[in-house]
Amino acid sequence: MLKKRKFPIAEIYVPAKRKKTLDPAKVEEIAESIIELGQTTPIRLRAGKGRFVLLEGLHRLEALRALGEDSVEGYLVQARMH
Repeated sequence: MLKKRKFPIAEIYVPAKRKKTLDPAKVEEIAESIIELGQTTPIRLRAGKGRFVLLEGLHRLEALRALGEDSVEGYLVQARMH
């Protein structure tokens, strides 16, 4: 079972392909929800070269960044082997 933990936002790399899917309206909506309820769904990351690579949760990550947070709750998962 995956264990939820805190990750520094500054150490999370967002692939360029994933950045293209960013919807500012959705980020704002999630930021408002986080203000009211806190972060309810962790993001998913994998270990990269000296950093973490975002797999899932771009809008949550950007909402927390917009709110001035320096960490995010998430799960560290293993990269898939092909």
